[in-house]
Amino acid sequence: MSDWVLLRGLTRETRHWGAFDAALGAHGLVGAGERVVCIDLPGNGAEHAHAAPRSVFAMMDFVRERAVALNVRLPCRVLAMSLGAMVATAWAERHAGEIERLVLINTSMRPFARMPERLRPAAWPMLARIAMTWTQPERCEALILALTCNRNDTRDADIAHWAHLRRTHGASAANALRQLAAAARFRAAPDAPRCPVLLLSSAADRLVDPVCSVRIAKHWRASHSVHPWAGHDLPHDDPDWTCKTIAAWLGEHEPTRDIRVTNA
Repeated sequence: MSDWVLLRGLTRETRHWGAFDAALGAHGLVGAGERVVCIDLPGNGAEHAHAAPRSVFAMMDFVRERAVALNVRLPCRVLAMSLGAMVATAWAERHAGEIERLVLINTSMRPFARMPERLRPAAWPMLARIAMTWTQPERCEALILALTCNRNDTRDADIAHWAHLRRTHGASAANALRQLAAAARFRAAPDAPRCPVLLLSSAADRLVDPVCSVRIAKHWRASHSVHPWAGHDLPHDDPDWTCKTIAAWLGEHEPTRDIRVTNA
């Protein structure tokens, strides 16, 4: 049995997963006795009072501590997006025995991608508008949705919900800048993680060039699947495709044995 740990990206929190944990269960990805555990990065959501570290590895240490406190069964399966996927990669590098399988969604990292690929230049003007409306929840979330999501049938409800999250536990502008700086500095190890890795990318991602995932998968000789129309927030745009793709990939690998986490 293996628990799932879910990690979100830049300034987003566990509640932005919506009903994705239910989708994992509906597709048979959560067995009897297994759990889906969503953990916020420092500075986001339930952890919004914490100052975000300027290092992805420090974020990883924070996430591991939360995993211990939440009694996550290890080795676990980690599904992570964007900045969260960098944190998950750092976890797999530093504590390889604690990660059974790794699913990385629309991420980017050095040395596999250049800055204009990690953050597409066409997105920079929108990011500037987002920064200018940071304290205006509805306007800010409408811009974020336009940049990161290509599914619009739930647009109004999404904006209203996300604006509520911003009003309650929204990340501060200072924490957003710290997280952005940490992401920019993060550099993955040259060797692939020891666990099986699946990369998922969106062909129509307007924030991160999908070539980043292509290069990581090629260098690591990892599995890689591409969604044809979804945006950066792939689990929002097409949770069924995401879960079906993960389920098919999981069937290719045998599970590993249980171990206990330490704080080393």
